[in-house]
Amino acid sequence: MIDPHAPAPPGAPPPWTGPARLPVRPGTGRFLVLAGVFVCAACGLVYELELVALASYLIGDSVTQASVVLSVMVFAMGIGSLAAKRLRPLAAAGFGAIEAVLALVGGCSALALYAVFAWTGDWGGLWANGPRCLLVAFSLTIGLLIGAEVPLLMELIQRIRRQDAGGAVADLFAADYVGALVGGLAFPFLLLPLLGQLTSTLITGAVNAVAGGVLVLGLFRGDLTRRARWLLVITNVTVLGVLASAAVLVDDFERAARHAVYGLDVRVALQTDVQDVVITGGTHGRPLDLFLDGRLRVSGRDARRYHEALVHPAMSGEHTRVLILGGGDGLAAREVLRHPGVHRVDVVELDAGVVRLARRDPPLSRLNGHVYDDSRVHVMTGDAFRRLRAAPPATYDVVISDLPDPGITASTKLYSQEFYGLARRALTPHGRLAVHAGPVSSRPRGFWTVDTTLHAAGLHTAPYRVTGPTSGFTPGPDRSTGPSRAPHDWGFILAGREQRPALRLAEGRGTPRPQILTQERLTADARAAERTRIGGLGVSTLVHPRY
Repeated sequence: MIDPHAPAPPGAPPPWTGPARLPVRPGTGRFLVLAGVFVCAACGLVYELELVALASYLIGDSVTQASVVLSVMVFAMGIGSLAAKRLRPLAAAGFGAIEAVLALVGGCSALALYAVFAWTGDWGGLWANGPRCLLVAFSLTIGLLIGAEVPLLMELIQRIRRQDAGGAVADLFAADYVGALVGGLAFPFLLLPLLGQLTSTLITGAVNAVAGGVLVLGLFRGDLTRRARWLLVITNVTVLGVLASAAVLVDDFERAARHAVYGLDVRVALQTDVQDVVITGGTHGRPLDLFLDGRLRVSGRDARRYHEALVHPAMSGEHTRVLILGGGDGLAAREVLRHPGVHRVDVVELDAGVVRLARRDPPLSRLNGHVYDDSRVHVMTGDAFRRLRAAPPATYDVVISDLPDPGITASTKLYSQEFYGLARRALTPHGRLAVHAGPVSSRPRGFWTVDTTLHAAGLHTAPYRVTGPTSGFTPGPDRSTGPSRAPHDWGFILAGREQRPALRLAEGRGTPRPQILTQERLTADARAAERTRIGGLGVSTLVHPRY
């Protein structure tokens, strides 16, 4: 924005290189600069965390997205510091300009990422690498601008009162790191739950612009030409106007983007303490779809196929006490309660908001058969791993793991050897564990890694799969955000504590017959799954996840 090597305009004072001409005492001025460092560092970390959170939600695989953002930003900060050395003669004007641009780019980054995701579908075709390219672009730009702050702030501190370089660096980094701590804690515990991702980043950008503008125009205005002062004022007012306008329109933007992603039939949209929940349809004859964090979890079109395959093979045998891990929507419990002889069903669900919807939302509660009105069903809100650890040994005849795909980072520990060891301990000697293990056709390594891990935990396995629809969204907890990425099957593994369980449907007087699943289909699909077996895979553990 400002060329430090350009000649000064006629009548303008040359760049100031001596002691800063401050309107306050040097000690006060130094404190104000460090306070500005504190605020800008907090804002910078909020931008960083926002990119990680939104990319994990939209793209998936939080470990990869965090690694990309952090590595690119740290690299860019180094480049930005080197590039900013040329601006040191105009440190005040350069810092003001950088903060204005950083506020605009950082504040609008979440809007831009979400807009591209919403209006380009599942990133197929031309946009196949769109999310990662955009993520890298924002990480690079924000990192460059944050890195450029450091040499300019060092110059401004030294201009107020000369001191040894080590002392100046210590003061600057102390304020920077404390600000980063505040920003890092404010994002998950204050900004995100109260304001959401879009509004919180817009407000952070506004705070960033005000802090940079006040510091330069209030404290170092004597170092600026009249033209530079007016340019910074106009720039900051424009940035604040853009951010304010976006904040006013953010609800309309979210509504339009949600309709672009989920269609016009959005009936429920809420952010719980755990995740984003959206329900479409369910009225006027339209099938109900339940999305959790953008992934289709339940589809009224074909949910029965998935839940019958998950539950009914496991119910062949003693099934007095049943534990369902996940399944807060109530559909797995619905299938369990169809079997006579069930005395108790414990449902462990992480998100209490999903359970409330399953109880109170008329279409969803109708779909699950009002299972939560049944006195045999008991809900426990919390982490499945922790619940298994607290469960007494040999408690359950059947454990059903109705959990998200193992390829999702947040679910990896729930597909580990340690987790399955706890599940084995909770089973009775002849108990059975049914595991949703992700799609077989599109991610066979993940599926057979689950099988290998179950064996390592001392369980005997019978893998099988059930084919799903060939187009459209696929129900179940697989990572699916659009038609072209929907898996064509669901993989399951039935495991026994003492011996390999027979893969058959429950029989006997009063035993329900599945509406879609048949014994012939189950046997044929189990053979088809076996033909995809991959040997030599490693065991997934808490410290060495392999999905």
